[in-house]
Amino acid sequence: MVLAAALREELIIPDGVEVILDEGVTVKGPQGEISRKFNYPNVKISKDNDKLLLDVDFPKSRDKSMIGTIKAHISNMIIGVTDGFTYNMKIVFAHFPMTVKVNGKTVTIDNFVGERHPRTSKIVGDDTKVTVKGDQVIITGINKEHVGQTMANLEQATKIKGKDPRVFQDGIYLVSKE
Repeated sequence: MVLAAALREELIIPDGVEVILDEGVTVKGPQGEISRKFNYPNVKISKDNDKLLLDVDFPKSRDKSMIGTIKAHISNMIIGVTDGFTYNMKIVFAHFPMTVKVNGKTVTIDNFVGERHPRTSKIVGDDTKVTVKGDQVIITGINKEHVGQTMANLEQATKIKGKDPRVFQDGIYLVSKE
């Protein structure tokens, strides 16, 4: 059995994006700025001109998986500050017409399946924006995790328990991701 001496992954930094390495990784671009700490001890992050280098000496299988995970997170940060993320959802109801409103950092769902008390869903992150147009809910932001968690919160807030899901298909569902 021969151990590899080192494992190196490269990530190209596109034009218009600035990556700053301090105690974490900060990515600045035209859409905004995202910072994140990666505290995995074996992965060393460095910068060489327009490339970001991720190095591990004498990698084990966990080190290999962590280097891939960190590379994917930084790649998502770069995509977020250049293009942003957009999730499109659809409001579906067959029995009772529900109304969806955005109130600050929460989304309120009124008259869901005829319930008298409104259901609420939390908007995660400062940059995440939720807009409601007719039966469409559009979630946009630069942080993929915040946009995805906001979408999941909306979907879970309209989950129906105790009824036949084939009959009661009311809810807010994901249609597309961009």
